[in-house]
Amino acid sequence: MNLKELAAELHLSQTTVSRALNGYPEVSEKTREIVLAAAQRFGYRPSPAARRLATGRAHALGVVFNAERNAFMDPLFVEYLAGVAETSAKEGFDILISPSTPRDEIVSFGRLARDGTVDVVILSAPQVTDARIALLSELKFPFVVHGRPPAPAGISYIDIDNFGAFQQATSFLIQLGHRRITLINGEEHFTFAQDRSRGAAIAFAAAGLPNDLLDEHFMSMTAENAYRCARQALESDARPTAILCGSILVALGVLRAAAELGLEVPRDLSIVAHDDEMPAFPAEQFHPQLTTTRSSIRAAGARVAEMALARVAGQKPGAVAEVWPVQLIVRGSTAAAPEKV
Repeated sequence: MNLKELAAELHLSQTTVSRALNGYPEVSEKTREIVLAAAQRFGYRPSPAARRLATGRAHALGVVFNAERNAFMDPLFVEYLAGVAETSAKEGFDILISPSTPRDEIVSFGRLARDGTVDVVILSAPQVTDARIALLSELKFPFVVHGRPPAPAGISYIDIDNFGAFQQATSFLIQLGHRRITLINGEEHFTFAQDRSRGAAIAFAAAGLPNDLLDEHFMSMTAENAYRCARQALESDARPTAILCGSILVALGVLRAAAELGLEVPRDLSIVAHDDEMPAFPAEQFHPQLTTTRSSIRAAGARVAEMALARVAGQKPGAVAEVWPVQLIVRGSTAAAPEKV
């Protein structure tokens, strides 16, 4: 059913029906309720083009993803996107997912900002030097950030306390007697990886331990990358007694490497992982159950979508800046350091 047919069914003008659907104040509440009920009954949804003409808005949030890897096979991205979708759908907003490559990403963000297909952009994984943020700020196009921006003043964002989480996790391992600790971190140009690195280093300094006992590796956090890194570390002369994992997927690779080398967790090796609460990989279902720093990526997606919708409604940039605490949950993958390695 199109707008003309819906208007005929209700014996109203197309203008009145359009204004009722789009929340114009001059339409009475009674008329609005009648129109909305009929639209739901007949399954009517205005076309994006018609909606833009009527309201000046696209009623869509923009998300850019890396087309060089299958993002929809990435459980972290899927869970995050589900959180964004839950919130946006409740408010009648669509999500425009724009594929790009790392070298063309800045072009993709510029296109979204200029062509009128979205009202706001959600930017994820901010980098230490981030041209995307610089461009959107220059264009004065509404955007929000999932992650801590390199220069957060005047930017709406939500992040978890990556610094505090990894400081706490490292301190916990040190208290258990671990001295040789390997950190398998994200890629070095991301702000979250820098925060985690600083947190672990501060924990070593607070304990009076030399920082060179912390063996840190920056990489794309896949199970395969983690497996190769852990295998090399565990076969070295300075074998770690504990490994800090940047994600559950990293922990999968570490557990595989430990098993192949005949190492028992936690007797020979303690493991702590960051848990984004992905249903496909619950920490409680690992053997042994994983000690984790925990924060829901889905809840973060829902919250960043709320912030994006607030920007569309006119909220000023930088009005909201949230850093969520992260909980350390001790389970069976950690124990006192072995006396001899």
